Amino acid sequence: MLRGTKSGLEFVFAADAGDAVLSDLTARLSERPDFYRGSRATAIFQGAPLESDAFAGFLDTVRAHGIDLHGVYGAAELGPFAERHALAYLGEPPRPVVTSLGQRRPRKVVAALTERARSLEADFAGAREDIARRRARGETSVAKPDFAKAAAIRAGAASAGPTIAPPVLTVTPGTPATLYHRGTLRGGQILQQIGNIVVVGDVNPGAELVASGDILVFGALRGTAHAGAQGDTAARVAALELAPTQLRIATCIAADDVKHKAREPEVAFIRDERIAIAPYAKAGLR
Repeated sequence: MLRGTKSGLEFVFAADAGDAVLSDLTARLSERPDFYRGSRATAIFQGAPLESDAFAGFLDTVRAHGIDLHGVYGAAELGPFAERHALAYLGEPPRPVVTSLGQRRPRKVVAALTERARSLEADFAGAREDIARRRARGETSVAKPDFAKAAAIRAGAASAGPTIAPPVLTVTPGTPATLYHRGTLRGGQILQQIGNIVVVGDVNPGAELVASGDILVFGALRGTAHAGAQGDTAARVAALELAPTQLRIATCIAADDVKHKAREPEVAFIRDERIAIAPYAKAGLR
């Protein structure tokens, strides 16, 4: 066992230490060859020391990693052994040895399965067995639907008595989508939408908005706007500043030649087959 203490490293050898222990120790030092460099260390023997040749190999390995092994702890008989290897005999170990050097074994983690997980395991096992039986009989892994058998069952149920009518499915038409654009539309830019268009920003001259529904501009509308492009006469065009180059609603067209004195939110709509423009607050539209 290799452990670090306040006074340095300690190599602890159990009574049954052998070649496997030395191999494990060498592998551990090789994992981080420079980590222990410059450290002082001692060796602690719980029983008889290693063979002289084995201990000499151990010393070579330790010193190759830059570790200074300066003394040996253990029974009094270790004095001559330490002297033969030019080490100091330091006496009995300074602290109890609670672990011995041995092969490091990976910790086995056992996960406890919940009741639901165990149920899933059983379901999977049953499914695998069913697939194996089908393959052994030369069948496909998944049973094919038998439409003839299903029709016979329905016919038999019909002859047995009245059945509950299936629910009637109705198709609800979807509402038109709304295209939301944030930013200024410059000349040459075009927005087209099957539904409504909402612009948060200005629409400059030369820009164009085309929608099958309403057009709403949170800014100045100075370009071309065509609402109700598929013939919706109830479509409207509203803007915080309504000053379009050309305005269309369904099949009606209006060119704005009048300069607005006051800038206020306005709305354009069809009234009496013509395009009318009114302040939004007074238009009376909902």
